Formats: sequence, C-alpha cells, structure tokens
Amino acid sequence: MTEYANPKGEEWFCERMEQPEAFPFCFTYRGVRYTGFPREFFQPVSLRRETKGCLRRICQTLRADDGLTVTLDAAYYPDYGVSEWTVWFENTADRESGLLQEWSSELEFSGERPVLKGILGDHVNDYRPYTADLTEKPVRFVSESGRATHEYFPYFNLEYGQGGAMLAIGWAGTWTAEFAYENGVTRYRAQSVNGLSTCLKPGEKIRTALFVCAPYTLRDEAYATNFWRSWFIACNLPAADAKGTPLAPFSTCCLASDTGLPNSDGSISERESTWRPSMEKMLAEDVKVDFRWFDAGWYVAPDGTSPESDWWGTVGTWTLDPAKWPGDTFRQSTDFARAHGMKTLMWFEPERVTDPESLARHYGYDPTWAIRRAGCEAISNNIGNPDCLRWTLERICSTLRENRVEMYREDNNSDPAELWRFLDEREGEERHGITECKFIQAHYAMWDQIIACTMSYGGCGFVDSCASGGGRNDLESLRRGVPLLRSDADRTTTSLRLSMTTALNRWIPFCGANTKEKAGQLDATGRSDVYTWRASYLPVLNVDAQFVQDPDQDFDLLRFGLREWKRLSPYLLKDFYVLTPWHSQEERDGFTAYCFFDRQARKGAMLLFRMEDCREAHLVLRLPFVRRESRCRLTDEDSGETLQMDGGRLQDEGISWHMPHPRSAKLVWIEEE
Repeated sequence: MTEYANPKGEEWFCERMEQPEAFPFCFTYRGVRYTGFPREFFQPVSLRRETKGCLRRICQTLRADDGLTVTLDAAYYPDYGVSEWTVWFENTADRESGLLQEWSSELEFSGERPVLKGILGDHVNDYRPYTADLTEKPVRFVSESGRATHEYFPYFNLEYGQGGAMLAIGWAGTWTAEFAYENGVTRYRAQSVNGLSTCLKPGEKIRTALFVCAPYTLRDEAYATNFWRSWFIACNLPAADAKGTPLAPFSTCCLASDTGLPNSDGSISERESTWRPSMEKMLAEDVKVDFRWFDAGWYVAPDGTSPESDWWGTVGTWTLDPAKWPGDTFRQSTDFARAHGMKTLMWFEPERVTDPESLARHYGYDPTWAIRRAGCEAISNNIGNPDCLRWTLERICSTLRENRVEMYREDNNSDPAELWRFLDEREGEERHGITECKFIQAHYAMWDQIIACTMSYGGCGFVDSCASGGGRNDLESLRRGVPLLRSDADRTTTSLRLSMTTALNRWIPFCGANTKEKAGQLDATGRSDVYTWRASYLPVLNVDAQFVQDPDQDFDLLRFGLREWKRLSPYLLKDFYVLTPWHSQEERDGFTAYCFFDRQARKGAMLLFRMEDCREAHLVLRLPFVRRESRCRLTDEDSGETLQMDGGRLQDEGISWHMPHPRSAKLVWIEEE
C-alpha cells in the first residue's frame, strides 16, 4: 500500500459502485428522472469482477423493459483510495429507444469551509489558477467548444473539512461542472455532452465521460498535488511500448527551421534533401535527441499539388508529397534516425479535411463524411461514421507503418462542437448530442488502433495529444497520450513558461515546452540561454535549434542543456513543490522556485529563477518536504558550493539564496542524510 491509501475510499466505492440503486449517477429517460438505477426499473443481466495490477474493476449490466441496456463500468485503486466510473447506454431492442436526457454524475461531500481550487485551460487562460470559497457562491464551468481543455480545465481540487477530494471529468468533447454548498454539504454535478437529449436507434451504444473521485485525508495543497501526481503517474500514464515499459522523460527536435527554405509553420519546408545535414551535425556535435519531430505540411494536397506554404488548408490525404519525398526517401530518414538511436514522430490532423471533392476524385473519400456548414471555415471529418473512421485509419496507419514512424502526433485546429450540433439538427429533433457521442467514442477507438499499429513494429505505446496546443488534455485522452507541447503559447516568453509549470504540472506531470524564448509562437529564431533552458526542464524537452543554418549556433549551450536535463530527468516525475507564489506572464518582478523531490530516495532538485524585472537579490525558501530530523546537503550546480542544514531549520526558517543578477537561474541538488 502507498502512503496515500485511504481506508474510507473502499467503503465509499462499495456503498455506491457495487449497488446500482446507489450509483452516483442521474439521468432522465422517457420523461422520468432517475437517481441511480432502481431495481424495479433496471433488472440485473450480468456482473463481472476483475482484479488486475493496481485496480479492481466491477462491470454490471442492467436492462430496462424496453430493451435499453445500461453498463456500469467502475474501478477502484486500493493503493490510493481512488474510484472511477463510466456509464454506457445501448439500445438492444428492434425499435427506437425513449428519449435519454440530462445525464450527470452527482456527488455530495460533507465538511465545513469548502474551497475549490484548480486552474483554467489553455488558449485564452494560459492555465491560470483560481481559488473559490464555496460558502460565498456556487461555481459553474461550461466547456462548449469541443476542445475540452482549451478554455476551462476539467480537473478540480475540492477542499473541505480536514481533507478533500481531487475530481476529474475525462471527456474530449463538451462538459459542465457545478459546485454548490449548503448546510455543511458540497454538491458536485459533472456531465459530458452538454444538452444531451437523444433517442438511440437499434444497436446504437453511447457512453458518458470517465468520472474520477480521489478523496484525500490531509487538507494541504502540496499533499493533494502529490497524491494526485502519484496516482496519475502510476495508474493513468500510458506505457512507453508494447512491453509495458514505464514512460520516461525524452527529448525531441523539429528540423524544419534548419532547411534554409521558407517555412510557414510545421515541417512544410522539409524534403528529402534537407534532413541529413541536420542529423549528421547533431551527431557530430553530440547533441542527439530522442525523437525527430516531423510536423505539419509533409502531405500532398487533395488536388495533387505540392503545398509550399498552406499546410492548414491542404490536410486530408495523409499521403507523403512526392515532390518533396519521392520514392522511399522519408523511410530513409527514419531508418537513419533509428540506426543512430533516434525515433520519429509524425503530425496528423484526422478530424479535419479540406477539398472533399478532390479527396473523393483522387483518394476514395466519400464527401458525405464531411460535416460542413455555410459560414464555418473548417470542415469536420466525421470519424463517428464507421466507414469514415476505417478510411481515415487506413490512410494514417499505412503511412506510419510503411515509414516505421514510432510516434503519432495529433492536432486539431478547429472547434468541432458547432458542426456536431449542425449534424444533430439534420438528424432530427430528438438527436441532440448523438454526433458528439459517436465522434468522441470513435476518437478514443482511433487512438487505440493507432497505438496498436505503432507498437506492432516496436514503436510507442502512446500518442502526442495536441489540439492547437493544450486543447485535448482530458483524463481519458491522457490514458493514451501525453502533451509534448502543453501550449502553443509556451514557445514564447520564459515568464509564461514558468507560470505554466507552476500551475499545470500540479495536474499533468508529463508534458513539455520549447527551449527558446520567442517574440511570436511561429518565429524561427529566438533567445536561448541558461535561464530559458532551465525553465524548460520538463519530462519532454523540445530542443529548438538550427544545427546547419545558424552560423552562431551555440553547441556548447546545447550540450550543456541536454546533459543537465538528463541528470535532472530522474526527478521530473517525482513529487512537485511550488515554493513561491504563482505569477502571470506579465509579472516579471519576482522570483519563481519549485522542486522535484523523490520521497523514497530522499533526493531531488530545486530550480530558482530571479525574473527579468526583479529588484531583490535574495530569496528565502522554506522546504516543507524535508524531514525535521534529517541533515540536508544542498549543492549549487554552478558554483559547486555545498551547504548542510537541519531539516527542522529548513522547514521553519528556510535558506537564503543570493542571486545577484536579474534573469538568472539556479539549479540546487538536495540530498537528505
């Protein structure tokens, strides 16, 4: 058992998940509102129990008189006291079901002084933290765009009484979460597929989000953070490969800015003649990364032309552009990388198509699969249609397989919910939400099949999750993927990078950032120094460099950053402590400090940053994670100076660090004796 085991967690699970009538789920069917699944309306059909690794699963199937079949799929993690559940509805009759509406998981938490903590999403909110006193007013979040984590973030820390609960909604579409407090009880309502109101046709099967409830016993934000991170890494993070190898930190690099050719974005400037000089220079200078990143723009346009700048408006073929990559030249580049210890990741955007008529003429696409509406620029590729999904998967997997690409990278550069609703309207009045249900279910299934494809020839057991940056980081998606770049904006200022790390890394341990500071996201050049490199030390290190085209490329700095990150990487998935107040990217007049600490080995590392406009030269830090009775050794990586202090003193008084220059960073190693 872990130190986070919660004896009351199993009791909570058994009381609710093993008894359908007490299941924490509400819905309306045929105009009747149900709380749980009363036995007088839903008769048991089957019950399956399974214990595997660190979880115990219970799967119960129930059926109503009219053939509506419900499957309650729940799991419990004894080492952490964490419960999760998903509800499936299937029409097993030979006629349409009644109207299914307003489904939600609804929980109650008894305890005084309820406070809700969390962060907002990417895009306009840059993962900004919030704190809400629920005794003052209720809190409600509604995510409507179809990119689940772009504006709001479906992960919550509810503090109450002497402890609290971490809560999450795992759904890559629309969702709502509501919190309200009254008379000592906080009520939490969470739903996926906003406004669901649909009948099911014979044979149709839809599901809710994955709902997670992770109660903890100590009302302390650092404790809650590391309880969540520990569970996430042990039980939610995908494996690295088919052998089940735990996912470990890795580095990447995109070669598109090193071609000497115009590059609007992605990898549109790359071609068969550009990759070898960059890779050979990387090897010669000993700055090899783990993955070569091959981004957007590599495909032929639907009309057969070779795009020179418009990577966005020419997606859909998923066939290598023969003008840029004749014959097997791309496979030659992946073979070269493999032979020298590097893998390849490749960009796709399967949820969007362009020029459906040309796709139909040249590639066998059915234009009826394209969801398009007057006034909407984007055209959605309806992967919720099984035939469309098969066509899309075949094109993607054949390209991956033929070129032995180890990692699939997915993007989504439009908000799909508007088009989902449009297709619902075409189906009829009683079909609201059905398109989203089918679409998201198909998306998870698509990732499962793509992962099976890459693993079949020794590639990755996960994908890169992206949707214009951090738009698809829901918990269910992150059982299959990791965000290599946690935000498109994270390619800009170092202050934003630090701001995001101190917020997002509490929730999503495995993510990455860029190693340059740029004025604009798509700028080819920017500032790279020790300050920015150290701010970029995350489980995914996205190296930004021009190995051949930049005559001033500082290879000593590249070697420094890669080697220091590798030394730090064993700690990046351990406990995480933010030691200074959070700041926005506009606030550059203070310090940022955080620590990664291995509580078993009693070792770790602190990163300290004196920001650009900070006038103070001294920073005092208390270290709450060291043991009071210990003797701690702290070593400054740059000066080699070592200090020894008692753990109790580090907790109570802290230690003062002198940082004489603005825009400077320290790396300090910590070891308890």
